[in-house]
Amino acid sequence: MTYDPIKLEIFKHLFAAVAEEMGTVLRKSSYSPNIKERRDFSCALFDARGQMVAQAAHIPVHLGAMPLSVQAAVDRFGDELHPGDLIVLNDPFRGGTHLPDITMVSPVFFTTEHTESTEKTRRFSADSANSVVNKSVVGFVASRAHHADVGGMTPGSMPVAREIYQEGLILPPVRLARDGKMDQDILEIILSNVRTPEERHGDLLAQIAANQRGAVRLVELVARYGRDEVDEAMGQLLAYTKRMTRRLLASLPDGTYRFADVLDNDGVTGAPIPITVAVSIAGEAATVDFTGSASQQQGSVNAVYAITLSAVYYVFRCLLGLDVPNNAGCLAPIRVIAPAGTVVNALSPAPVAGGNVETSQRIVDVLLGALAQACPEKVPAASQGTMNNVTIGGNYPLPWGPGQFAYYETVGGGTGARPNANGISAIHSHMTNTLNTPVEALEYAYPLRVRKYAVRDGSGGDGQFRGGDGIVREIEVLTDCQVTLLTERRVHAPYGLASGGSGKCGENVLIRDGKESSLPGKGSVDLKAGDVLSIRTPGGGGYGVKSS
Repeated sequence: MTYDPIKLEIFKHLFAAVAEEMGTVLRKSSYSPNIKERRDFSCALFDARGQMVAQAAHIPVHLGAMPLSVQAAVDRFGDELHPGDLIVLNDPFRGGTHLPDITMVSPVFFTTEHTESTEKTRRFSADSANSVVNKSVVGFVASRAHHADVGGMTPGSMPVAREIYQEGLILPPVRLARDGKMDQDILEIILSNVRTPEERHGDLLAQIAANQRGAVRLVELVARYGRDEVDEAMGQLLAYTKRMTRRLLASLPDGTYRFADVLDNDGVTGAPIPITVAVSIAGEAATVDFTGSASQQQGSVNAVYAITLSAVYYVFRCLLGLDVPNNAGCLAPIRVIAPAGTVVNALSPAPVAGGNVETSQRIVDVLLGALAQACPEKVPAASQGTMNNVTIGGNYPLPWGPGQFAYYETVGGGTGARPNANGISAIHSHMTNTLNTPVEALEYAYPLRVRKYAVRDGSGGDGQFRGGDGIVREIEVLTDCQVTLLTERRVHAPYGLASGGSGKCGENVLIRDGKESSLPGKGSVDLKAGDVLSIRTPGGGGYGVKSS
């Protein structure tokens, strides 16, 4: 079926603009520094069947996972969905990733009334549900945001747990709003199970606002171009991305490419955790097989299937190029095998807090290591391979009485050297696309003080092209509190390629009374006011042989 390429390009940007504007609304109206400053969220647009049509340039780890959340909402409610409904969920085993990532899904309806005037279309919102006639779902919009605390055994809800129930409040797909009316009982349950209810309330409202904006914009597109034209454009964009992915696969030499790497440990035992992959290219199709990877672990490094799917999506999406839209067509020619009960497809009630942030990075590392054999000119050496997760929380005296705070941060590091250039220093890479929390915002919001924030010189791997350097971030706590660390590449360094050197491993250090002591890569520790936490992140691997 042929389609006007100019029109297709226009619709590609129209759909992407819906997701981007949702993200702008979410960021500007959010309450917490984690969302407002770090931008730890994603927004996306889906067709009436729940296929992702466009995702804003937000968080890669959400690429393959958000469609499963939409599917979980559709599977749960199906024909019971009405205009003004809002589904909320975070259950990793029903479409989520890990518990702090709360997803909101909104069905978008279009009616004959919306075509009567542009002004009426602009006024469309959940409040108009009672006046809808000839309703039909034209698509879905969804937002996902990392909430700095959702309960659990430690502040920040990123503990080294033994089961998911220790990690926080679990939300299966439930209706937070029905026919445009908020279910206050559900909201109260959520806010009563978190340490920072005011902050959570503000961020949840911001997500609601983002979904409402996305719904309005999609309705406007249907009113302007017609339902058939919008549906066809969505289908054509998915088909276009599928063709581009097939073309990419056809450009790679047929064969099976294998690679293996390890996670340092699960925080419970000290044993390394292998992740293996075999990427088989056959013409315009690929099979990505993780058979042979470790069984699911006691500690919270387990990844659910959605995370593994996202990592595969991200890697092949990187090879496609920037002009190809982010949508479900990318994965259509790729078969993913992740055996159930393994660290790359864990089963309930496995703890999963670190699977989203740490195991996802190692899955990317093994995928790139395998594809470096098929297209070495396109693949860099390993980047830092961790998000360096830091959560700090405790009691905090406020002017109006006692309160609690929960700070969450991921810290950047070095990227791997490329076949023709050095790696980049002091930046987030791969499955996280967040920013840092600016020093001013951090010190304003929390009883914390940043003592040092610098490039970790010399941490990148040697080679013809050097890996990027990591970061040193030192935070003084101004009150007694608890710190939880979920970090990787503290034992096994990021690999180099083409005989390039490995990046330097990261370090976690406690500085108390001027004396340094090492902290584990994963675990919780109580700090006293005046203690300094020093996070020294890994550098990226080098590429090629260093000339003498």
